[in-house]
Amino acid sequence: METKLPPHTGDELSVVDMHAGGEPLRIIRGGYPEVKGDGVLSKRRYFREHLDHLRKALMHEPRGHYDMYGALVVDSELPEADLGVLFMHNEGYSTMCGHAVIALGRYAVDYGLVKEPRSPETQVNIHCPCGLVRAFVEYSGGKTGAVRFLSVPAFAFATGVTVAVERFGQVTVDIGYGGAFYAFVDAQRFGLDVTASRSRDLVDAAAAVTSAVKSQVKLHHPTSDDLAFLYGTILTDGKDDFSSEPTANICVFAEAQVDRSPTGSGVTARVALQYHKGLIQLNQSRTFQSGATGSRFTGKAVEEVKCGDFKAVVVEVAGRAFYTGASCFVQEPEDELTGGFLLK
Repeated sequence: METKLPPHTGDELSVVDMHAGGEPLRIIRGGYPEVKGDGVLSKRRYFREHLDHLRKALMHEPRGHYDMYGALVVDSELPEADLGVLFMHNEGYSTMCGHAVIALGRYAVDYGLVKEPRSPETQVNIHCPCGLVRAFVEYSGGKTGAVRFLSVPAFAFATGVTVAVERFGQVTVDIGYGGAFYAFVDAQRFGLDVTASRSRDLVDAAAAVTSAVKSQVKLHHPTSDDLAFLYGTILTDGKDDFSSEPTANICVFAEAQVDRSPTGSGVTARVALQYHKGLIQLNQSRTFQSGATGSRFTGKAVEEVKCGDFKAVVVEVAGRAFYTGASCFVQEPEDELTGGFLLK
């Protein structure tokens, strides 16, 4: 039986929903006006300044929820890109999202954004706000499967930085970049376990660290000031030495939003930090487990590069994404809550 809306007034927004490692991705297919700008970063600024009401309509309740994540496919100024993308969440717009790249890789092949899919892998070049990310999608018999991607240059921004954290005192963190900046700290510093402690306690500790780092550490990125902000804090199990056993972490980003996946850009930054410290070598693959869901991505440093004055690495991250549905949302003008709301 076909599901469709009765006659109504108001704009419609069509989406495809996916998840990677439990973290949702709402891909917006239709209903948005033109996003102006000469490049992906300028489109991100335009969206934030002129179309933010549409982000709230799809990410927030009643159509979304506090931890919803979204992506809008846009044109890229790079000739080698198959698509450009803007990422969005409960607070605003991120510069990189690994779980979304994994999902978008499948989506791009399945929805014809890549003209000639090839077996055993189809390359999909995705222009993210942080730069061009190359994804490789398993493809056989007309079906897509697992996805791996090669990151933008990832690096250790600073290690062993001490910040004063409200309620917790002096806390030592590492700061890494994997398309976005994250602070990393062992959850045991707060008497917590990333796989067993209450989510509320993990969020409170991570949010406090994020607030402290934002106010006490000045970040910079060699290529763009738009990238120079702390996206969130990742609490780890402290198992940074190389091992064939999984290491767990949980990421709290944006407005205290909890990533259900191992966090693709966080895995990228964590691998860069481990490589910087000499704890792993090139092409040593590690398994990263989400403290929230137990889902897993793999990550490994595959090439040494430079990013400005930073010694950096290209990191390969791999995982799976799955479809969960497709929807058509409406914004009826008489609805006082059509613009969206959040319960905190």
